[in-house]
Amino acid sequence: METLTEHRQVSGPVVYGFLRLVRVPAARQSALTASLAEYCRRHELQLSGVFTDRGTAVGSAAFTGLLDVLVLPDVYGVVAPALSHLGPKAIAAERGRRIEAAGSRLLLIRRPTPTHPSVSRSVPVRRRRGTTRVRDAES
Repeated sequence: METLTEHRQVSGPVVYGFLRLVRVPAARQSALTASLAEYCRRHELQLSGVFTDRGTAVGSAAFTGLLDVLVLPDVYGVVAPALSHLGPKAIAAERGRRIEAAGSRLLLIRRPTPTHPSVSRSVPVRRRRGTTRVRDAES
């Protein structure tokens, strides 16, 4: 019988990290890089490098470098702490499209919050008993 994946050395899919760090202390950068490494370890991904962007342009040097490595064979995707690390909303959307166009996946450690935070998607909606709305046939 063959042992499970967790019990033998297996190289996982290759991913690259991306951090957008504007006016961030070195300790914060180290912590974010460590969180990317831990996420990859838990999900059996091979973190091959981390690109650090210190600007906000769509075509920054760090992001262009990331796109260059995404076309290499056996690259699975990009890992980021949150969508905000791709930039402001408009830039993040464009960068997300470019990552997908390169044939890679964008893996976020922290997913975006729902548009209505008061309503949880995992909790079923409760209806009040005894309140039934009857619609007219005309409406």
